[in-house]
Amino acid sequence: MVAIIKTGYSIEKVFYYNESKVKENVAECIGAGNYPIDIDKMGFNVKLNRFLKQLELNENVKRNSVHISINFDPSENHSKEKLMAIADTYMEKIGFGQQPYLVYQHHDSGHPHIHLISINVRRDGKRIDMQNIGKNRSEPARKEIEEHFRLVKAQGNKNSTDFTLKPINSQKIQYGRSESKKAITNVLGQVLSSYKYASFPELNAVLKQYNVLADRGNEDSKMFRAKGLMYRILDDDGKPIGVPIKASLFYNKPTLKFLEEKFASNKTNEASDIRRVKNAIDMAFLRSKISLTELVQVLQKDGINTVLRKNEEGLLYGITYVDHTTKCVFNGSTLGKQYSAKAIQERCGSINVTEPKMTNLVSEKLHEITFEAPKSEIIATLFGDDFRDNKYMGSSTIMGQLAEMLTQSEQTANYLPYELRNKKKKRRGQSNNR
Repeated sequence: MVAIIKTGYSIEKVFYYNESKVKENVAECIGAGNYPIDIDKMGFNVKLNRFLKQLELNENVKRNSVHISINFDPSENHSKEKLMAIADTYMEKIGFGQQPYLVYQHHDSGHPHIHLISINVRRDGKRIDMQNIGKNRSEPARKEIEEHFRLVKAQGNKNSTDFTLKPINSQKIQYGRSESKKAITNVLGQVLSSYKYASFPELNAVLKQYNVLADRGNEDSKMFRAKGLMYRILDDDGKPIGVPIKASLFYNKPTLKFLEEKFASNKTNEASDIRRVKNAIDMAFLRSKISLTELVQVLQKDGINTVLRKNEEGLLYGITYVDHTTKCVFNGSTLGKQYSAKAIQERCGSINVTEPKMTNLVSEKLHEITFEAPKSEIIATLFGDDFRDNKYMGSSTIMGQLAEMLTQSEQTANYLPYELRNKKKKRRGQSNNR
């Protein structure tokens, strides 16, 4: 189960979106919470006016709509009664149990999911705080619901996006605006809100994993100058196919302005996320020789997709790493010069390890390492006592590659909690008893 929460300025827009799906026969309203009558007796106006009347209690709340999608594994096929039980439990646990809400079951994507719409103004006119609701309330609720209802768990999957999202099969799309829009919407709904990307190349590096492209056109095109944006489906060769769709036609309006705001907010990357990708790359080079194709395969096993950008002549000019575990995206240059396209090609073309103990022993010994141990013991575990005695320290290029990991390990081992560091030293002659 994966829950995604979005807030907005118009409950009407969220309501009309779900009701339009009902009219298209790709969704149905299966239930409601805190409405005076049963769902099958409610008309269009009754559903909407319940929200609008309560919003009048506090007109100062501008961002007042709440739109939640709860997504299930493709293997799951739950009854409407069970979906409503899940929805009611989820809303109660995130603090919306007393709010009016509607539940829609959608049938327009490759995985089962429901949409819940509500408002964040209480019956007493007070506003519900949405700050960090995903981390503080939604995540604990998700884990409890997965256990209680015995759902397929999202946590623990190496590539968590595979849990709800599969690449678009372009061969199965009947190329018309409706079919293409449905397929692209499914991808955008997951990628735009889940991944951390700071530029168009980084965003497209993720979207291309699911056969979608965000296209601004050529720099001299009318669309580019007008700051327009279209989304397109890609075939198996990565070439655009079918009908392109304007960004403004999608429900969540993933326009250029929207993306530029996301780029700015995503620029701050956690050091641990960067270190994970760098270490994965460095560990891949812990062998006598590795080709670029082999590097891509090794990283993929660790949940990292490597996107190679080539010009018309087929020359590699850029490289982007998509980490599906942390959902972070990094251009090679962001990680450092030795992770750029040029440096990676050079590293792939050179022999990285010459000492015999390094070539085959590393993968066998990694599981024996306790990273809280001193650096000398880690080196000895990997390469033998000769390396602990620094016999090969000067000649081995591998030591440079491991330096960051080993240094980080020592820092972690020597870490002292704040509570202990902050204790005052006793004055001379001071006893334990006051």
